[in-house]
Amino acid sequence: MPHFFVDEEIESKEYSLFGEDGRHISKSLRMNKGEALTLCSPSGTVHNCVVEEISGDMVKVNVLSSKISEAEPDVKVTLYQALPKGDKMELIIQKAVEIGVSEIVPVISSRCVSRPDKKSLSKKTVRWQKIAKQAAMQSGRGIVPKVKECISFNDAVKSAKGDKVIFYELGGESVKTILKDKPSEISMFIGSEGGFSSEEVNLVTENGGRKATLGKRILRAETAPLVALTLIMYETDNME
Repeated sequence: MPHFFVDEEIESKEYSLFGEDGRHISKSLRMNKGEALTLCSPSGTVHNCVVEEISGDMVKVNVLSSKISEAEPDVKVTLYQALPKGDKMELIIQKAVEIGVSEIVPVISSRCVSRPDKKSLSKKTVRWQKIAKQAAMQSGRGIVPKVKECISFNDAVKSAKGDKVIFYELGGESVKTILKDKPSEISMFIGSEGGFSSEEVNLVTENGGRKATLGKRILRAETAPLVALTLIMYETDNME
């Protein structure tokens, strides 16, 4: 069933979509009156709807039922991702949203090869947010995870909330051990191709964080965050 996100809470039995979403429904999907779709409001409420009228890029729907999304995990995970080279960040964002991330914060760490200027980063952030929205639509999420502005590693550590976990290629505790108490909020740090420096790791642990390992094999920059996030979802019972 087509899945769309709206920017406001739906409080009546009728709702109209305009612009890009309206055109997508009428032109790309070629939907007709009587066909079903779902709308998700910012609170994570899923509204089951049926198309009532289509006129140009305006689509009016009738809301049949509403409920809180069952697709959202009960743990909030923020991914602090050190910028990888090329377009790997796009894949990371897409798949992390599918797996269940709540927020993504691009980070410039000491070993990042990719260091776009402010203008380029601004354009990338807009594109990354679109990718997050598309992934959320495809995977039936109840919310669109936010892709924040890129920040420094120091600022990332300062802003991190909940249980802080830095995945370090030189070893650490298992994810199962770290998450045995099932925290409700986790900030996870993943490095770029060069990993993290010992100083960066120490900064996280000095601020209450813990080092974690993903095993003895070396994972690529775009693989590590997806494996780590999947383990977190599994260990917090959000893969059932």
